[in-house]
Amino acid sequence: MNAPSPRAAQQVDDAALHAWPLPLPDHDGDKETRGRVVIVAGGREVPGAAILSARAALRAGAGKVLLATGESVAMAIAMAVPELRVLGLRETAEGGLDPTCAEQLEKFAECANALLIGPGMQDEDATGALAQALRQRCEHVPMVLDATAMAAALQQPTERQPVLITPHAGEMAHLSGDSKESVLADPQTAACTAARRWNAVVALKGATTFIARPDGRAWVHDAGNAGLATAGSGDVLAGLIAGFVARGAALEQAAAWGVAVHARAGRRLAARVGSLGYLASELAAEVPAVLDQLSGTAVDP
Repeated sequence: MNAPSPRAAQQVDDAALHAWPLPLPDHDGDKETRGRVVIVAGGREVPGAAILSARAALRAGAGKVLLATGESVAMAIAMAVPELRVLGLRETAEGGLDPTCAEQLEKFAECANALLIGPGMQDEDATGALAQALRQRCEHVPMVLDATAMAAALQQPTERQPVLITPHAGEMAHLSGDSKESVLADPQTAACTAARRWNAVVALKGATTFIARPDGRAWVHDAGNAGLATAGSGDVLAGLIAGFVARGAALEQAAAWGVAVHARAGRRLAARVGSLGYLASELAAEVPAVLDQLSGTAVDP
């Protein structure tokens, strides 16, 4: 039987975001009320991905971020981002994180409002096993899976709450077994089919990004910013989404806001620095001003 045609996707524009505001903390609240994020990311060869994701989660408004990464790079990351709590984990021979660390991570993840796994992680098999183990141990914690961790979302049991995955077209082809060309030819159908099949919220990234829920609802955002196609940009996006989830946003709302804020941060840099050549590490600093603009929460000097 052929899959049903996807519903019309709702455009993620300023009007849609204004009608779908992010949860805001109380004015008299402390950092605990802004949510906790646990990020499992990075490794010997790509420690910067962990830094990019963690800074983005903080810039998104999360109150606390705990970063779990390889023990070989944990101290350097802690020195680079003093706002973090950093946990060093055992590493595999291939440079990944040992899946048996899931037991050690459980006590931290259980207290989190959002769990992000995957940015910059090596050893695909070990990463998938670790993500799957955490999924089983922390079923109630909203989870964002990125990069090599996304394999843990495949054949997601329908009785569990959905996870959010963030593939680009090449990663979607790898996960689904379809060709990259077919994904690019009809990205909305690819996203909706994957969301239904894997019981996941899918943010299929590209110049035009499609976000789909398992129930068929979908959103579309047109970024049109070539400068965002740079190393580390996806790590920033994953951190933004996790930060918004920690603040209380549903997975699909966090994805829509993450994609929109990420794109607008890129536009600000393109206008100031140039359309190409700005760095992913520069994106997060633009986020608070973008959020104030979209949310109408700017403070007069």
